[in-house]
Amino acid sequence: MRYKILLSLFFSVVQIFLGLSQLQKHVLIFRPTFGNSEIHLNDAYYRIGTNDSIQLETVKLYVSNIEFLYKDSVVWKEKKSFHLLDVSDANSLTISLDIPVAIKYSYVAFNIGIDSTTNVSGALGGDLDPTKGMYWTWQSGYINVKIEGKSNICQTRNNEFQFHLGGYQNQDNALNKLFLRISGKNRISYIQIDVEKWLKSVDLSKQNHIMSPGQDAVLLSGKLIEMFTVTK
Repeated sequence: MRYKILLSLFFSVVQIFLGLSQLQKHVLIFRPTFGNSEIHLNDAYYRIGTNDSIQLETVKLYVSNIEFLYKDSVVWKEKKSFHLLDVSDANSLTISLDIPVAIKYSYVAFNIGIDSTTNVSGALGGDLDPTKGMYWTWQSGYINVKIEGKSNICQTRNNEFQFHLGGYQNQDNALNKLFLRISGKNRISYIQIDVEKWLKSVDLSKQNHIMSPGQDAVLLSGKLIEMFTVTK
């Protein structure tokens, strides 16, 4: 009897090990939009209300520290997890992850931006390479989100607006973590990034230029979470 129990336990452990060692793909596909419209940089105009005409020239943001959760527990975490989403590069909007077959999960979580530890590590390679245009060399830190364009209500040269949002020190920490409910049964999750939702929170006639860390950057960064929605 004892032998049978031990043998059963052995096979159970082997099955668990095999399940954790076998991998499957879970793909996150990000869809940047302006409302329900696909974003076309530089050559399309979008409206907010009746007076504000928007043209987008740059939309870039970091997604980092991707985790899968089941209920309240983290069941998987990507190593060296830094991804730059760039609307001008369609390939950057798809993130393919190798997930153990055996785990269950119902949420995906990730940071919008780069954590303080990585910021103080200096400029790195890959998606963190300074040539990507998301690193403040003058203050040794990463820009979490960069949104640039033109609006007819901006009282600036060429009606331009520029938002370079970042910062990692103390009260100027602009990092935000987002939790989204997904289906662990589906191996593809579509995540809409609706830039219109964020721009509606900004009065471009008064606030149209943030290029360094500070409380304005922290405030606007906190509203970025509202852009993200899981869609079918």
